[in-house]
Amino acid sequence: MRKKFNFWTKTSILLVYLVIATGGVVRMTGSGMGCPDWPKCFGYYIPPTNIAQLTWISQKIFKKGQMIIYKDELKISKNNFTSGLDFDDKNWEDFTKHDYSKFNPLHTWVEFINRLIGVICGISVLILGFYSLQFFKNKPIITLLSLLTIIAVGFQAWLGKIVVDSNLNPYSITIHMLMALLIISILIFIYSLNSNYKKNNVKSLALKNIVLLSLIFTTIQILIGTQVREFIDEQIVMMGETKKNLWLLVLPSIFLTHRSFSLLILTVNFFIIYISRKINLNSKIIFWILGIIAIEIILGIAMYYLHFPFSSQPLHLLLATILFGVQFYFYMSIRKISK
Repeated sequence: MRKKFNFWTKTSILLVYLVIATGGVVRMTGSGMGCPDWPKCFGYYIPPTNIAQLTWISQKIFKKGQMIIYKDELKISKNNFTSGLDFDDKNWEDFTKHDYSKFNPLHTWVEFINRLIGVICGISVLILGFYSLQFFKNKPIITLLSLLTIIAVGFQAWLGKIVVDSNLNPYSITIHMLMALLIISILIFIYSLNSNYKKNNVKSLALKNIVLLSLIFTTIQILIGTQVREFIDEQIVMMGETKKNLWLLVLPSIFLTHRSFSLLILTVNFFIIYISRKINLNSKIIFWILGIIAIEIILGIAMYYLHFPFSSQPLHLLLATILFGVQFYFYMSIRKISK
């Protein structure tokens, strides 16, 4: 049972990262509104593949909640009915949560796949909660945190609905990202509680504090990065997707802050290596952390000078969240090996 619990803990962590990765692809392709409603997509459980499925046709059976695009507006059917020879407003009502009314099959299916992986992640967390019941007597904290993860994933799904209903409001997107980091933290915390670490007779108070500081800096950097991304989205709307060389023609202060903060994070992690060596703590994790930071900086330089190469943005985001997870795991391991 313990092995199965560890397996589902790791699986849940992996799936959360997969949701973040596909979410990055959603942002990269501009597919955030590929499904204008939630949890269905244009009123379908399996989204449409052709505009004909969203077009009013006479003598067609429409089900309650099904959507059509009529005169550039989204309309949703009030009940199950068969259309007559002429369009009848009495059978339809305007979809008023937002005014987005376009259909792009690529955008729709990219968004749908992201949601589908989110559902699979939710199922994984439910299974994790079931297996956590074995710890209720001896380690109730593991059971409680596993149940908290279920609630957090459910809340994250609800936030996804808010993001869609708000037509990708920047603040709701930022909260959505923060919630993903919280879920990762809880799952890694659960994994660390059920893991055996080799004891090390070292005083690592200074190291714990500096690793915690580095973790806080990474969280701040991710939040700043979401604001940079919002700026890029605005530039895309104003200048178009093809004029990448103009997106950063005038650098905003948030971009300069994001760039400078990366050097601060790198410096702090070099200091972590110094402290680790000083107390004879040999850990390969810190070199993984430095490697991820180095790749992140290289990606940032490439996006600026090479005008956002394909997939550089979602990869940049994914690596940032992986960095956060590795740092959090490193922090938990230091706490457990301390004398």
